[in-house]
Formats: sequence, structure tokens, C-alpha cells
Amino acid sequence: MAQLHGRDYERMLDLAVAVLENDATESAWHLVTGHLLEAMGCDSATFSVVDVAEGTGRIEGWAPARIGRFVGDLVPRRVRQHHPLLAYTASGAHAPVTVSEICDGWRQTQWYQEARRDFGVTQQLGLPVSGSSGAPGTVRLVLMGRDGRFRTHDLAFAARVQPLLATVGNHVQELNRLRGSAPALTTDHPSRHGLTPRELTVLGLLAEGLTALGIARRLAISPSTVNRHLEKIYRKLGTNNRVSTVLLAQEAGLVPARAGSGGATSALPASVRGRVGAP
Repeated sequence: MAQLHGRDYERMLDLAVAVLENDATESAWHLVTGHLLEAMGCDSATFSVVDVAEGTGRIEGWAPARIGRFVGDLVPRRVRQHHPLLAYTASGAHAPVTVSEICDGWRQTQWYQEARRDFGVTQQLGLPVSGSSGAPGTVRLVLMGRDGRFRTHDLAFAARVQPLLATVGNHVQELNRLRGSAPALTTDHPSRHGLTPRELTVLGLLAEGLTALGIARRLAISPSTVNRHLEKIYRKLGTNNRVSTVLLAQEAGLVPARAGSGGATSALPASVRGRVGAP
């Protein structure tokens, strides 16, 4: 694999910070594709969620903004045309790959003609994104286009950034789910205590009774990273343990309060109550 440079890792860090500090989850994949466009010197980048069997799907993020006028029916059309990168991803293949590697006569295909006409690109690189994707059979794919070849270094960078993209997907999904039950998460609410979107996600999972290991698995990060987030949450909320943190978060509307009448700790998940000996 090609050697990456210090600047490559700086770009990955910039991407992680931009997403995890972004409050507007609906724009998260626009941020991702924009960063990838710049980092890899591409002419276009899209993120798609596709049900290949059903022939349905959507593009959730793209860059540059001007290509947005082309993305409306692009996924269903590519499914009908049996685009090789969709079949490649649906097969369970994970490695980043250029379309010319898996498609003989790429320059003679309809996909090539449309990519060149609509996006000004002559080569495409597919980057499968693992993680939770919703319904069974659904795949997620970052597709980058360039007027020119993708080189070994580009494939190495794409492979290294893959785990980060999986984490982004899990983060956005969990934060959206948690916001559905805690309205204070959706606005610049005073009760947020300066918590970042990432810290709010960890807090919401903590309130559901997940351990540090469980949160780590859900978000595809390490337990030590979860513990660092918890330390920051405790400091910002002025608490020093899980129980007081969850109770305060419930009172502030940061997480949903649970119905119960047996005292303060009855509103907590059983897995949290057990840590203070509550029944």
C-alpha cells in the first residue's frame, strides 16, 4: 500500500472535527463529500444509500453543489443500468476500487458517457461504507469522480478513511434517533450546557443504559474514546457519575425522562439503577 503523508492525516482529522461539531445532521454527508472532494482532488463526490434489489435509493450528500441538479433520479437509473460499482458493493466487497478495475471497456459504456457529460469525469472510484444502513440489503457507497486516473495513493487514502466514514454514518443515525425523543437536542437550547453533538450522542446512549463498551460498539469507536467523552460531559454538567448525569440530563430535556413513581432513580434504565443499588 502507498505511503500516506502527514497532510493526509491532517485532512482526515479536519473531516472528523467538521462532522462531529456539526449540529445539522442533514448536512453531514455534504460536509463529508466536500472534504473528500478537496482531499482527493476530485471533480465530483456523492454519498448514496441504495437498495439494489428494490431498485430504490437516494443520494444524501454531494459536492460540489452544482451537481445537485443531476442527483434526483441518479440512483434508480444506475440500478436499472446495473452500474458495476453498485453490484460490487452489494456483493459484500469492501475495498475501495476504480470502476475500470471491475468493468471491461469502461470508456465504451453508457455510464462513462453520462459521467463525462453530466459531471465532467472520466474515471470513478467507489468507496463502500460499512455500518448500520437500515433495511437488510441496503448498501452505502461514496462515489468519487475525476477527469483523470486515480492512483495508488488515492486508493490508500480511501482505505484509511473508510473506518471514519463508518463512524460518521453511525453517529448521524444515532443522533437523529435520539433527537426524535429529546427536542432540546434539535436547537441551540440553553440546557445543552455547551455539549457538542458528539457528546450529546454519547449522553443519549448513556441514558439508555449502555455501558462504555456498548456505546463504543454502537458508534464504532474505542471504549477509551467513549470515556474521554464521558469525562467532558461530567465536567460540563458539573456531575461525577452516571446516575447524577442522566438525572440532570433528563431534567434539562437533553434525554427523554422515563415514567416511574418509585423515586428519582426509578426514572433510570435498570442497568443504570443497578450501579447505585436502586431496586
